Amino acid sequence: MKSKRPLKLALATIMALTIVLVPLLSSGCAGSPAPSSPAAPEASSLKVGFSICYTGPAASKGRPMGDAKLDCIEYINEELGGVDGHPIEVIWRDNEYDSSKAVTIVNELMDKGCLFFTTNSSKMMGASMEIANRAEFPGFTVFSAPVCTHPPQHIYGQMPDYGDDWAAFASYYLENIWQGEGRPKMALHLLNNTTGYGALDAARALADELGIDLILPAEEHASSTMSEMESLTRIKTENPDVLYISSTPDETAIIIQNAVDLGLYPGITIGCGHASFTSVLVELAGADAEGVFGVYPTVNWGDDVPAMAKMTEHCQELHPEDYGNMDYITSWAEGLIVAEILQLAIDNVGVDNLTPQAVEEYGFKKLDNFDAGGLHGPVSYTPGDNRLSKSVRVFQVQSGEIVPVSGWVEAPLIKYEDFDWFGQ
Repeated sequence: MKSKRPLKLALATIMALTIVLVPLLSSGCAGSPAPSSPAAPEASSLKVGFSICYTGPAASKGRPMGDAKLDCIEYINEELGGVDGHPIEVIWRDNEYDSSKAVTIVNELMDKGCLFFTTNSSKMMGASMEIANRAEFPGFTVFSAPVCTHPPQHIYGQMPDYGDDWAAFASYYLENIWQGEGRPKMALHLLNNTTGYGALDAARALADELGIDLILPAEEHASSTMSEMESLTRIKTENPDVLYISSTPDETAIIIQNAVDLGLYPGITIGCGHASFTSVLVELAGADAEGVFGVYPTVNWGDDVPAMAKMTEHCQELHPEDYGNMDYITSWAEGLIVAEILQLAIDNVGVDNLTPQAVEEYGFKKLDNFDAGGLHGPVSYTPGDNRLSKSVRVFQVQSGEIVPVSGWVEAPLIKYEDFDWFGQ
């Protein structure tokens, strides 16, 4: 007998089910690295769109995230019987971390009748959200920046944003690391898109209140950077106490290695936002990453949470190269949230009445302390706050491993739209 809410029961008990459906995964382009062959969609399937940066400059993050979300949907369809008996039909496309492709993709996903969509990154959501907001086509991004959800419209952030990262690290630094007199001086090194600018927004909003002197203007770098010796030399002349980097793994590794070469680090504290702080960074930076701090919004591999065993089983079977990469965790949780949104909408309006608008009103906005298998903080919609999960932890690289050094910290809402400089 099939449960009314198979997803929640399975996460609680990890019991085997007898109903098995073929996963519906529609690949985006010929030659794209689809984990499995697509199957013909069924009439009762629930269409969801995934815009994934499988290739391009952000592939080191997008590929494991894409693997995870598609693996999770396959698990939901094959082992849990879909959502309320309806298979999820994924229509996914590789946006290549290219804004123009992201725009084309979001239009296609609407044309194909998707109920909502997701992206990996704030940059790709930044490119997609004007069209989506105008069409009232809801979506959420796994990694978010304040600009994606402020002011709140039809786009949501799965987890705390890059501004929340900065605020959490800054507070941890002041309470646990800083031992000098007066106010510490913080330099910022930021990827020149929403990944970096989200951290800058929070720093501008909160630094003075917290008691931190920012070294401005912040240094910026491109995703194609090969060296940041020049910018770090400028930073070194300012004699900072702490350097905060908000970027992706490849660029962050270069900045850390250059800081070591310049004798800037060790000697100062380095903190990183969650876009970069995963096993790929440690692999790229090697021993130079030792002691570096970072913020991340999920549990670690091997933690004792309900979803860990099933996620680990699928990762090791289908994509063993992703095991140990916390980006995979973010998007396995994404798949669980996708299913919960659909389940809530069906519970409230019935499967025959599903539209993007109904899914937003009766799916997204009905999220209430959903436990994504314990993989990150509880998922809830709060009016005026389009972040769905609001908790982060601080980690540190110790002996080549990413180790938590703080408990869960809830990131308070920052009303960016109240600042006249926001979005300028």
